[in-house]
Amino acid sequence: MSSEYPHNLRYLDSHEYVRLDDDIATIGITQFAIEQLGDVVFLELPDTGDTITKGDTFGTIESVKAVETLNSPVSGTVIESNEALINAPEQVADDPYGEGWFIKVRVDDAAEIDDSLTAEQYQTLVEGM
Repeated sequence: MSSEYPHNLRYLDSHEYVRLDDDIATIGITQFAIEQLGDVVFLELPDTGDTITKGDTFGTIESVKAVETLNSPVSGTVIESNEALINAPEQVADDPYGEGWFIKVRVDDAAEIDDSLTAEQYQTLVEGM
């Protein structure tokens, strides 16, 4: 099954994505990850003002199948968590690259995303699984 991976995003091999707009990173998980997880039942995200570090866990997502950690593609300060998703986590599947984002972060160093995967690299990774 082939999914679409927006080209304006960068991806982690742990299935998070990041969209960078100036110094603000929007972070969520990919359609592929949602398909693997199944129905999402719980989401734990950091609070506004929390600092996160690239490569570290910033929250968890729980489905009927598994509990997975969420890994940060950047370091910075959380400026917003998607409260609508915390209250209705099943909605992440409706629009993962739009309204289904998890957190927005003011990044310390935008160059941190340079070693993340392009859409083509991520597609090759997941379609080879």
